[in-house]
Amino acid sequence: MAATTSIEWTEMTWNPVTGCVKVSQGCKHCYAETMAKRLHAMGAARYSNKFAPTLHWDLVDVPRRWKKPRTVFVNSMSDLFQEDVPLEFIQAVFQTMVECPQHTFQILTKRAERLLELATSLPWPSNVWMGVSVEDSRVVDRIHYLAATPAQTKFLSCEPLIGPLEDLCLTGIDWVIVGGESGQGARPMEEVWVQSIRRQCRSARVAFFFKQWGGVRKGKNGRQLNGRTYDEMPRNRKVIPIQPAA
Repeated sequence: MAATTSIEWTEMTWNPVTGCVKVSQGCKHCYAETMAKRLHAMGAARYSNKFAPTLHWDLVDVPRRWKKPRTVFVNSMSDLFQEDVPLEFIQAVFQTMVECPQHTFQILTKRAERLLELATSLPWPSNVWMGVSVEDSRVVDRIHYLAATPAQTKFLSCEPLIGPLEDLCLTGIDWVIVGGESGQGARPMEEVWVQSIRRQCRSARVAFFFKQWGGVRKGKNGRQLNGRTYDEMPRNRKVIPIQPAA
């Protein structure tokens, strides 16, 4: 359950948890759910429960075997902070990350309130980046919960972006990812929404990463904005430099 990935802002995925429960409109066309159903139909043992939340204790220690530094998206097929994942399991995942300082771990959740509730029970080493999904203005409160955690690098994933996000509070936020929804039934993303977030990031001196326009054929639509790509990363990461302002 560790694999290379085509996700533009990371290098590989690690899934000690699979499956999830939908909590907001950003979950409507969940790519992970679609993939889980496909893997179940193929007989993949890890997906015998289809998309029901499932803990894989035997995968918690996997990153300890990797010697070469890697950037790892934690639980691309789930949400580590969903209610079905006990604190004991979350602590075990964090302990592995603490003991693997050569890697950078990126965690993304929609359960920002539970994240803050459990934050004081978890270690927060500098190699753990914590993010929340913010798909439209109805869930901007997630940003405030994230900002209140001790995480040293904090980021927002505005993907799928399904509505405008004006006047974002970016105090304490290091990175913003923006992307359109992809796949069957993808909801359109307006360029004006993207440009507004880009300008807000510029004003707040926050790294801006434009992932994709999305759509049913996302490859055809590409990921250029203003005639260029935006691949900025948080300033404490040296692998990919911040690109000059446009």
